[in-house]
Parts: sequence; C-alpha cells; structure tokens
Amino acid sequence: MPVLTRLIPSPVVVDIRRGAVAGLARLLADQRISSSGRIAIAVSDGSGALLHERLAPELPGADWFPVAGGTIDAAVTLADAMRGKHYDAVVGLGGGKIIDATKYAAARVGLPLVAVATNLSHDGICSPVSTLDNDNGRGSYGVPGPIAVVVDLDLVQEAPARYVRAGIGDALSNLSALADWELSHRETGERIDGLAAAMARSAGEAVLRHPGGIGDDAFLTVLAEGLVLSGIAMSISGDTRPSSGACHEISHAFDLLFPQRAAAHGEQCGLGAAFAMHLRGAREESALIAQVLRRHGLPVLPEEIGFTPEEFVEVVGYAPQTRPGRYTILEHLDLSASEIRDAYADYAKTISS
Repeated sequence: MPVLTRLIPSPVVVDIRRGAVAGLARLLADQRISSSGRIAIAVSDGSGALLHERLAPELPGADWFPVAGGTIDAAVTLADAMRGKHYDAVVGLGGGKIIDATKYAAARVGLPLVAVATNLSHDGICSPVSTLDNDNGRGSYGVPGPIAVVVDLDLVQEAPARYVRAGIGDALSNLSALADWELSHRETGERIDGLAAAMARSAGEAVLRHPGGIGDDAFLTVLAEGLVLSGIAMSISGDTRPSSGACHEISHAFDLLFPQRAAAHGEQCGLGAAFAMHLRGAREESALIAQVLRRHGLPVLPEEIGFTPEEFVEVVGYAPQTRPGRYTILEHLDLSASEIRDAYADYAKTISS
C-alpha cells in the first residue's frame, strides 16, 4: 500500500523572541533567502523611519520603500517600484497593514516574502491572505504565505497595548469559527480539514487558557505562535475557514456599515465570537471567552467600542452579506431584527451576571 502524504505550506523559519530583528541579516543569509543581501524592505511612511535608521547599517544591500498604509493602491505602487530590480526577497517590516500590503506586492512581482511583525494585532502575519482597503471598502486577496516570520518581542512591547489586545481577540475567535465550520459540516456537508482545524483550535485554546498577560513574555510568545499557527491553518485549508466564521462576518459588517467608527479588527472579532457562541447555545463557552476578553482589557459589549445595542442589531443582521456562501450560526438561525435584539439582551445579561 502506498504511503500518502501532503506538503504543508509553511515558513522555513519562525523566530519569536526579544531582539529577533537584530538577527535579520544573518537569518536571510543562513536560510539562503538572500545570500547577496539584495532585498526590498517595506516599512510604514511614519514610524518605519526609525526602523530604517536602526537597521540600515546591518543591511547595506537593501532598498527601503515607505508604504502609505494598507490599501490596494499602496500595494500596487510598492510592486511597481520593485519591479525589474532583481531582488532576492521582500521584507515587510511593521504592523498588519504594512505586512498585508507587502504580501500582495510580493505576490505581484513573484518574490518570496519575509514578514517581520512589530505588533501582534491579527493572524495576517502568516496567512495566505492580504486584507486591503479599496474603492468599495475592503477586500481579501489570496497570496502566498511568507517564507519566514520574525516577531521581535521588544518591538511588540513598544507598540500600543491595544494592538496586542486585538491579536488576542483574533486568536480567540478561532474557537467560534471552528464551531461554525462544524455546524456547516453537519448542515450542508461542507468538508472539514482536520489538520487545519486542529492547528486553529490549538492556537485559540492556548491563548484562552494561558494565565499570563500582555506584559508577560511567555504569554506574548504563545500569542505570536498562535497567530502563526492560525495563518498556517488557513494555508492548509486553502481558505480562511479555520479562523473566520460569524465572528468575522460581524467584524466585516462593522467595517462596512460604520467605516469611520469601526474598532480594531481583533476587538470586533472577539466580541463577535463571544456573541456567536451565545447564539449557538454554548453559554459556558461564551462566558469563558467574554471573561478572558475582559481580563485582557478587550470589549465584550458593543457599547464598549462606541456602538449602541440597536447599531449592533443592525450589524448582526447585515453580517451574512459580507461573506456570501459561508454558512455560520447567523445563516443557520436567520434571525429577524427583533430576534437579534432579544438575543443580544440575553447575551448582555448572561455575561454580566
């Protein structure tokens, strides 16, 4: 009988520690990503200047490109600027917006990407998806995952604490997304990739159960590893299913309905996950997620991010339209506005008791 296996798309190296960014040049050479040192480095057009000044002496063969945010236009501009210059690789150095723009640009010019994350705001640091703003709001674009991931805990702790909290919400939302995937499997026959589900669940559970906080290196390491595992799970599955269900539909609805007021992606996903768990009757799981969100300073009620209950009812009602064809607890229940209103009142009472 033949032995069957499959190749798993994953980074050749994942380096999570304090001072990791100081070893970037050695990592590129040792892993044969760029022996010549001819690389393009994308940074933000604001705080990226400080990183440029700090790292430029160690990377003399690099060209530096400031990127004006996480938009499709910025990503295309970066790709055009790099085209034809014979780089070995592209380095995205910054937060989620810079890495997403750089992933798209690297795919456009056919170069491997090294993701150097300066914060832990979401699982995009290792995912095969670039989420970019466009003329119609925001879109998700399939791209190759990074060839290497570097997370410097010194830089993570220098960033605003809100970014770490957002990453916690995104990691915890895996648990709700997986429950939606299992629901779809039962109701529609959608196939579940067991390995992708196991990795996404391990990531969410590790963050849920860890006793540490955002000032704790051990907790930050677990969070960073969880976000990397979530990204690999999506690569294995071939879509965002392991980490995106009703929780993300709710977040995308916030973004589309209230683009000027939307909170951080991970904050919205965490809130959406706790509410979605309540909708499916998993009250203990919902309460536990809400408890952990609160412990880390994340919102569990829409009022805590500046939205009224009535606006939240509108968001939940609109959410299924953000992912046509995806089956979650929202599509399954198909609640009316009054039913959502009653469910939210019950949720708010349950998690506050």
